[in-house]
Amino acid sequence: MNPRIIPGMTSHVDQVLGPADDTVSFIQPRGMVYVTTLWVAAAGWTVVLAVYLLCSLLFGARPGAADIAFYAESALIVPVIVAAAVLLVLYRRLGWLHTSVHGIDFAATGRKAVHLPWSGIASVGLHGWGPFTELVITPIDADYAQVIEGPGLAVRMRHRGAETSYVIDVGLMSPGPEVLLAELHRRIPSKV
Repeated sequence: MNPRIIPGMTSHVDQVLGPADDTVSFIQPRGMVYVTTLWVAAAGWTVVLAVYLLCSLLFGARPGAADIAFYAESALIVPVIVAAAVLLVLYRRLGWLHTSVHGIDFAATGRKAVHLPWSGIASVGLHGWGPFTELVITPIDADYAQVIEGPGLAVRMRHRGAETSYVIDVGLMSPGPEVLLAELHRRIPSKV
């Protein structure tokens, strides 16, 4: 006896029964990205200015009050301009992650999006600290991951031996990495 074929029904790996409103979204707030870029740029630029000033002193230059004022103004203005430029470039391409009954959808900052069903995840884990925390997702097989066409650079991946993992910057996501890890524990407790 042949089973009856119902139009519109597929045997797709993502087909699940469950609530449609079970999605949890994690995003990078633009304000947090701006402030973090600002303090990183300020720290880096201040070090560059200090090294330049020390080298100038070692080679006999004697900076005057106008030079010191220029360095102080530069230390205040350049990081603001750099942070604003970074935010303008990445304005609509900040990282995000959505979990639902269908799986996990994610995109690292400036990268293409990826969909991975729960059944295709071998392991997930957080690496790094603070705003530099990364989520590393290892699929069971590369065939499970589906790169979604759209704007952005190639997907950020990490290769270790035969193992390929996807890397997403989650340190600035709201809710934070701890909430993200708790959500992943809820969805796939044996793989976190």
